[in-house]
Amino acid sequence: MKNIIYSFSFLQKLWLTICIIVICTTIFFFLLFQYAYKQLYVSYVRSTLIQEGKNIVKHYHESNIKDFKRFVSEFDKVSNANVLYVSNPRDLSACIPYNVSHQSFITEDDRETLLQGKVITKTGFEERFKRQIIGVVVPVVKKEKLEGIIYLHLPLRSITDLIQQSKWIFFVSALLFAVIILIIGRRIIQQMIKPLSRMEQISYKMANGDYTERIQHDSGDEVGKLAIAFNSMSESLKKEDENRKEFLANVSHELRTPLSYVKGYSEAILDGVVKPEQQMKYVGIIQKEAGRMQRLVRDLLDLATLDGQNIPLRQEPNVLTQLIEDTLETYTQILKDKNIIVYKHLDESIIASVDPDRFQQVIHNLLDNSIRYTPSGKSITITLSQSKKVVLEIVDEGKGVPEKEISHLGERFYRVDKARSRNEGGTGLGLAIVKQIIEQHNGNITFKNIEGQGLKTIVSLPLFEI
Repeated sequence: MKNIIYSFSFLQKLWLTICIIVICTTIFFFLLFQYAYKQLYVSYVRSTLIQEGKNIVKHYHESNIKDFKRFVSEFDKVSNANVLYVSNPRDLSACIPYNVSHQSFITEDDRETLLQGKVITKTGFEERFKRQIIGVVVPVVKKEKLEGIIYLHLPLRSITDLIQQSKWIFFVSALLFAVIILIIGRRIIQQMIKPLSRMEQISYKMANGDYTERIQHDSGDEVGKLAIAFNSMSESLKKEDENRKEFLANVSHELRTPLSYVKGYSEAILDGVVKPEQQMKYVGIIQKEAGRMQRLVRDLLDLATLDGQNIPLRQEPNVLTQLIEDTLETYTQILKDKNIIVYKHLDESIIASVDPDRFQQVIHNLLDNSIRYTPSGKSITITLSQSKKVVLEIVDEGKGVPEKEISHLGERFYRVDKARSRNEGGTGLGLAIVKQIIEQHNGNITFKNIEGQGLKTIVSLPLFEI
């Protein structure tokens, strides 16, 4: 049975669930109907008989015995119940014109109860009517003496009789209820299945590289939220695929030029096309292009490591001024050759929790970028300060970056002036590496044009807390 259920489709399972719900609901209403019969109908009959009996007893105290018996006789004719007045409770069974399977009508315990003025309820099965009989015994007590009882009894309508009389109404109501439930269930299933089927179709397209399709579903339920999440995932996969293709295209483009130089000049040397006195010049070009490929591969490995976080950062308290000074020492000859002056405004008391090697890599990449685009005879200003955060600012006196291009700084292989950058040796990955390292230090990096000066790079890092 379980294997059969498991082999059903989702739609079949939903239909099966709805049918089970309809059947269970019908059974529930039937049981509720039985409960209402037992608890409400029987209770109503009992309370009605008790009230009528008490009203008759009141009349007993207001009249003589002869008038009272006549009153009871007249009341018996107009009442739905059979009414008897018995002066001797022990004679009650002899006064009933048919046999009722009571264990005993009035026992000694019943007499004690009746003497206290309490009502007794009797139920039994009567063979003639083939149904239950309910009766109440109301005591007639005067001066603490049981002078008689009023016995009222009435045949109970069985639940079978009620169902027989109303079976068509019950059947039509149950059928109508089932149809309504199935219609509602069908609409719910369609609302659920439609976006899910659409997701299935789109997922197959996504598997084949098509990320353009989206699910149109405006409801705020769980399926609507799933559709929104699916669209968001599809958009992310689309961007990731575009970035991957762009990345591969950029890597291919960056390697193609130096490889063509290396291959062309090496073949020219080997074929003897190049004169001996020019060979050193071409070997220098080959070495330069090999160095460019080496830097590109190194930067790609750095990005891959930082993206995957394969190597955790070795963060520890460091005096940032010392790290900056140590890095600047490596640029002494380059700055002298390009005639670039570096102005430093460094707060030596600032301590931050950083990975020293990665932080120096940030300084290297930022200085490389500033030195590359700062003309000879100009200056670079480095400022280190703190307020709510540690702030490192590097301002050069280059030509700056157009405002529309600033937001793209830090993207992989992005160059403002592609031709000039490539000729000057940039890989287009330096700022992307810097951005990745800073973000892993829970900091951020921004860029801003300074009119008349150049580009201002601002690095923010959290303060060191003991």
